[in-house]
Amino acid sequence: MSSLVSFFAGAFIGGVVAYIFSRRVANVQFDNAKTRDKSQKKRYKDIYIRASNQRLSLGPYIVAIGGGTGLSTLLKGLKCFTRNITAIVTVTDEGGSSGRLRQEWGVLPPGDIRNCLLALAEDDSSLNRLLNFRFDRGELAGHSLGNLLLLAATEIAGDFRKGIEELNYMLAIRGQVLPVTTESVCLVGRTENGSRVEGELNITNCGPDLEELWLEPRNAKPLPEVLKAISNADLIVLGPGSLFTSVIPNLLVEEVSNAILNSSAPVVYVCNLMTQPLETEGFSVWDHAKWIAKVLRRFPDFVVANSTPLPQDISSRYIAAGSMPLLVTPEEREKFKKIGVYLIEDKLYKINEEGSVRHDSVKLAECLVRIARSAREREIWKESIQFSGMSG
Repeated sequence: MSSLVSFFAGAFIGGVVAYIFSRRVANVQFDNAKTRDKSQKKRYKDIYIRASNQRLSLGPYIVAIGGGTGLSTLLKGLKCFTRNITAIVTVTDEGGSSGRLRQEWGVLPPGDIRNCLLALAEDDSSLNRLLNFRFDRGELAGHSLGNLLLLAATEIAGDFRKGIEELNYMLAIRGQVLPVTTESVCLVGRTENGSRVEGELNITNCGPDLEELWLEPRNAKPLPEVLKAISNADLIVLGPGSLFTSVIPNLLVEEVSNAILNSSAPVVYVCNLMTQPLETEGFSVWDHAKWIAKVLRRFPDFVVANSTPLPQDISSRYIAAGSMPLLVTPEEREKFKKIGVYLIEDKLYKINEEGSVRHDSVKLAECLVRIARSAREREIWKESIQFSGMSG
């Protein structure tokens, strides 16, 4: 495996880097241009790009914390509104390609990092297809090209953080992606009957029975850039993503949770659209928020949840697989109101071509940016924000 990856790095890294840089030229179409003069078109393009970049650079500073597909879905929407994005990503993944590379090479799991980098990159379907390409045979079977590229960048730079920096630069992403820590940590839990559960995969299988969660080693240190991003944030977003294996592990790094507690920025929890088999089986929106409060030592200021039932055929398929739609009940609304949590509900899902339910990334991002801008302008955000079509 070592020799194959070394060969792969040497053979592909140069070509991939050259390709990525070649695709950084903006691809703005001017179908309604009145002139066919190339120099005039280029001038219009440059003006448009500068104006767009200036608008995005003035956007709110948003810190998004999580992992998995939920975080990357959110980032795709956020980059339409601001360049000032920091994605803080969990590093406890043990499955698939990430788990194998972690075991064989001793590196932190690259999968969630890769997904977030691609989500913040300029729109480039060819680039996404290339870096998401997954080998299907030989010793590389199951590995994605993006994971191996990040591994190669880490080996060349001599440090996982520096390897990520290289890809941040190569992909010209809108924002930055940071692992919550560069230490090798393990997710550990205790169930209600006192049993110890170790590892992300085992935690996933006993979510409803969990009583406590922590990281080992318990004194893991976050990156300084993580704490700096939180202190400068206009908005701190938790989720969407797997409750116990994507969102909460970041909060178990003590200095991270302390930084959030000390921040003046609003904290928003974005609830999942569905429960997850075994991990959050039987959970309600309130149950999710209670676990966040238990670990963070405070409830979020806002909870964002879907308000609209899924189509019957889609819902039935998910229910058969062990997932239930997460919709807020009247009793839960009263609970949130009683403790001062601002509840935002709206139709936040869309169904992709494969028939899978995902958050509508742009609609969700627009909601979050409104909260952030209101807080940035020092308004009384809990009382003054007006959400068209949303109820609180």
